[in-house]
Amino acid sequence: MVKKFFNFRTQLLVLTSVALISTSCGGDAPTNEEEDVQEEVNPKQSQLMEIEGKVFSIPSPIQTATLIKNSGTNYNKEMLNVPSNVTKYSTNFKKAINLGVYGADLGYVTLYEQTQDAISFLTAIKSIGDDLGVSSAFDMELVNRFEKNIGNQDSILAMVSDAYKASDRYLKNSQQNDVGGLILAGGWIESLYFATNAAKMTNNKEIIKRIGEQKTTVSNLIKLLTPYYSKSDYTALVDNLIELDELFSKIEIVYTYVKPTVDAKNKTTTINSTTDVNITPEQLNAITEKVNKIRTELIN
Repeated sequence: MVKKFFNFRTQLLVLTSVALISTSCGGDAPTNEEEDVQEEVNPKQSQLMEIEGKVFSIPSPIQTATLIKNSGTNYNKEMLNVPSNVTKYSTNFKKAINLGVYGADLGYVTLYEQTQDAISFLTAIKSIGDDLGVSSAFDMELVNRFEKNIGNQDSILAMVSDAYKASDRYLKNSQQNDVGGLILAGGWIESLYFATNAAKMTNNKEIIKRIGEQKTTVSNLIKLLTPYYSKSDYTALVDNLIELDELFSKIEIVYTYVKPTVDAKNKTTTINSTTDVNITPEQLNAITEKVNKIRTELIN
């Protein structure tokens, strides 16, 4: 099943996974021209990922959560992974995937200003971070800073973003790109799970468009994880993503390239390209069911 995705090398330009600066849940439209991008990290802006020498713009989970909140959807705690589940994740595969999942959950609860829930998720993240060897990024100092800055959303997003950047550097330096890839995948799947459930409740056109924009992202994730396909846990995940990719392949996306606006002084880049997504209710339902299935397998 995975043969068509072999014979490539993958490399992340930004793998600051998960919740706040992660490259999850993004609509990275295919580009035909290389963009000279100067990047300033902002958890509410698109991040960049490089695969096969091509740069893609990928919205962070915060963008998706913001879109869901702005659609008028109420906070739904039942939609999140339970922080106490952290005690049953015994393998590095499960821990890394759910570090990504919990990261996306943390971004969600932070945007909805759910203070106590945010602390619970941060504690779960710290527990997994300890097990994966990135405890220095998620230490008690971070938890204390988090509690002191409750009510200052931008500060909270920034400090957790810094923690994920630190963990990413550690994973890269210790040659654990497979773990980093799993964190990335977990955050993306959780964010897509949020989006599909919100679309089902609201039928919001912008949310549905955001879902359709994942057509390219799922392919990129398959490319990222395929080098580890021989490991049993990865085999099941990649096979599931390939099946999801087949569902996304039926979606029509019309991409119009517009040269980005670069602000050299502030070191920021505005992506001006546009994407039109044509997705049927049947396609959306099929994707929703598959995402729910994948997510259930990963958090249980």
